[in-house]
Amino acid sequence: MMKKLVALVLVAVMGLSMVGCGKKDSSNDSKSDLEYVKEKGTLVVGVTDFAPMDYKDDSGNWIGFDADMASAFAESIGVKAEFVEIDWDNKIMELDGKTIDCVWNGMTLTDEVTSSMACSDAYCNNAQVVIVPQDKADQYQTVDSIKELTFAVEAGSAGEDQAKELGLNYTAVKAQSDALMEVAAGTSDAAIIDSLMAAAMVGEGTGYANLTYTVGLNSEEYGVGFRKDSDLAAELNKFFKDSKADGSMEKCAEKYKVQAALTE
Repeated sequence: MMKKLVALVLVAVMGLSMVGCGKKDSSNDSKSDLEYVKEKGTLVVGVTDFAPMDYKDDSGNWIGFDADMASAFAESIGVKAEFVEIDWDNKIMELDGKTIDCVWNGMTLTDEVTSSMACSDAYCNNAQVVIVPQDKADQYQTVDSIKELTFAVEAGSAGEDQAKELGLNYTAVKAQSDALMEVAAGTSDAAIIDSLMAAAMVGEGTGYANLTYTVGLNSEEYGVGFRKDSDLAAELNKFFKDSKADGSMEKCAEKYKVQAALTE
């Protein structure tokens, strides 16, 4: 009888312990994203190498229109921005796994993105454009003319969506910058990248002076993505509104020459 009584007591104690643990976990889960970020003191921003939005300066620091705005937003909520380079194709998984707190990297507001994340209001207009060697540009001025080319596109990007939609022959690479390198090296005939990146990265006075952009394939908008149902999206929308009102967003955009792309 004594052994049975001891066993029953142990079971009861273990049960209470498990209930206590459950309550603790539940409390953590109920914490809002804003509270979570403030408590740890950092806003972890998922980025890729994507000038003029996010790229590294000579000292290895992340700069660019998005990077500077992300740092300013983090400061406005009392934390520091920490930048983590991610595989763009895994951005949703990175968010859900809490290895990052947001995706702020010239991200197109596609149906997949808006259904999987809590997104900010659009802050920049963009388009997907075709990149080809300068000396062949005259041959590729229409959608029909590019259909026999081989393309490099960033995996999981709006550029890849366009390649799929048009039935193009393409290779998916890690970043848009890699897609440009493929064309420059002659391993792909063309690339599809964001027009804002194209304006900064190809043509006269850039590192890819022998490349140019020709066909515009669509029109789209950029937004910032947070975890599903995150309250940080609403907080960022307030920050965007204030930044437009006081002129700081325009000033930052002028620094990186993207002011023409800002939404109204």
